Amino acid sequence: MTAYAAVVLSGGAARRMGGVDKPARPVGGRPMLHRVLAAVADAGTRIVVGPAGPVPEGVRVTREEPPGGGPVAATAAGLALLDPGTATVALLAADLPLLTSAAVAELRGALDGSTAGMACYVDADGRRQQLCAVWRVGALRSALDRLAAERGGTVDGAPVRGLLAGTTVREVSWSGSGPPPWFDCDTDEDVRRVEEWTR
Repeated sequence: MTAYAAVVLSGGAARRMGGVDKPARPVGGRPMLHRVLAAVADAGTRIVVGPAGPVPEGVRVTREEPPGGGPVAATAAGLALLDPGTATVALLAADLPLLTSAAVAELRGALDGSTAGMACYVDADGRRQQLCAVWRVGALRSALDRLAAERGGTVDGAPVRGLLAGTTVREVSWSGSGPPPWFDCDTDEDVRRVEEWTR
């Protein structure tokens, strides 16, 4: 497989958790953000977009413009820090404490073996897990440019699904054992479930 970068989106208001710093919330004794970063430890470049607190050595941190501008604006900010020549990038939410390196490798392999612009997991109901995905950098830049043009030159507040319009997507069903790697923690109950799974 080709080398890749990883952009982890750590913004968001966490309203259903009372506005806490959700990526910093521990699961199994480690902040969710750090669990996601560990799953992409083999990436050539790791970038966190949004409030991050302390991060492992070598991880770059930036903010979207404007701050709080949403996941698409954060994606654009992360892409701006990629090294020239980077071909693929994992685009991940910071609240995926069950993400593993094997799950990321499966997405990368699915993209490498296709002509698609993006590969992402789909759940049992066929819903695309858009922030548990791997993109070709060129396709993602094109999607951002198109979305900005449609919105008067800005992606502030744009929905992630807007990036997928016109993008060929390789859908991947999780073939591993255990809970799905795209399970995100939006509520206290979600965190409790993950804690049970990781015991």
